[in-house]
Amino acid sequence: MPDQRGEGEQEHVAVYQRFRRVFGDGSVRTRDARRRARRQEGSSVPFAAGRDPRGIGEVMDALTASLGWTSPLARSELISSWDSIVGSDLAEHADPIAIEEGTLTVRCDSTAWATQLRLIRVDILSRIAQSFPDAGIQEVRFLGPDTPSWKRGPRSIQGRGPRDTYG
Repeated sequence: MPDQRGEGEQEHVAVYQRFRRVFGDGSVRTRDARRRARRQEGSSVPFAAGRDPRGIGEVMDALTASLGWTSPLARSELISSWDSIVGSDLAEHADPIAIEEGTLTVRCDSTAWATQLRLIRVDILSRIAQSFPDAGIQEVRFLGPDTPSWKRGPRSIQGRGPRDTYG
């Protein structure tokens, strides 16, 4: 003969579950009960998961990511830490001047330095991609020093430009 106590417990649980399915949960009928049901699990429990204070670095990283500032901040960090990317010797002769559409433009002291940096462009690009992936740099352009232009300016005139006028 089966244990009646075990069957009785199971039967009343089954009846309760059936009534709950048919008539709904009575605990959510009041306004307070609905508010408690909406409250997130663990939000009011002290020392629960997610309640620990976070560091300022973690908060700032989350803020910059949510606002979409990671790329401009990575670009400014790239420019400010240019010496650590190329080394202090090369940084004395080459300065990053602009980042536009994924291209980093670097102004060099002379055309010889620009040529030398063009030779190690792949190494510089790989260091940038490794250290600052959010900057989105795909190309590096090295320019020589500015040369005076005879074509533009307040004292320019149409024509061939300065030539030998001796006769």
